[in-house]
Amino acid sequence: MDSKHLALIAALAICGLGTSALAQDSAAPTPPSQSWSFSGPFGRFDRAAARRGLQVYSESCSTCHSISLLHYRDLGGIGLSQDQIKTIAAGVSVPAGIDDQGKMVSRPATPADPFHAPFPTEDAARAALNGAFPPDLSLAAVAYPNATNYLYALLTGYGDPPAGTTIPEGMSYNKYFAGHLIAMPPVLADGQITYADATPSTVAQNAHDLVTFLAWAANPEMDQRKRLGWRVVLYFAFMAGATYLLKRRIWSSVH
Repeated sequence: MDSKHLALIAALAICGLGTSALAQDSAAPTPPSQSWSFSGPFGRFDRAAARRGLQVYSESCSTCHSISLLHYRDLGGIGLSQDQIKTIAAGVSVPAGIDDQGKMVSRPATPADPFHAPFPTEDAARAALNGAFPPDLSLAAVAYPNATNYLYALLTGYGDPPAGTTIPEGMSYNKYFAGHLIAMPPVLADGQITYADATPSTVAQNAHDLVTFLAWAANPEMDQRKRLGWRVVLYFAFMAGATYLLKRRIWSSVH
């Protein structure tokens, strides 16, 4: 299955988190644009923010959402050392097959393992989460246009519903979700995360860091690709100039 199909699946799964059950004002507003370090042709990932986003994912999201296309060894791309990666991986148990008695056994993960999925199957996830199926977040940041701004708005868009609106049990009101009813409850709160670099922990900061991490997870080679792209552009610009000067020199005596 190629990345386009995976992106479509991720987009459909995210849209399936809630329902359009509100009769009034069901159209979600356009998410406001945020400032992202990786935007534009010269943009680069803020690796400190991505590391904080990994912490937010690990502490607030990993119990429900998987990132199945990311391996622990890939975390070197946001500046983690091999020892740090080994420590993170070793803190997670992954299936290791069946023992002699026919029982499932587990082992500590290694850097070569993909990120551990919180549920073995979709049915297991729905059974544990009142029918909801949390989507895999591997491609969430590129699954549809304006995805990074939408994810940020979704994470920060929880609040009280309009007067007279009834919220069904197990659902939450979110300003930026289509229909405004979403099965995912608010997962971020001020002071919930304690950052190692002493960055103030607010909902806005947590959301921004998490989306930065998800954007990197979906495009870990982006910085390298942009650097290579600009080298190619400069090379062709140099060759165009050299070719023009050579042509002038060769044909300068021809009238």
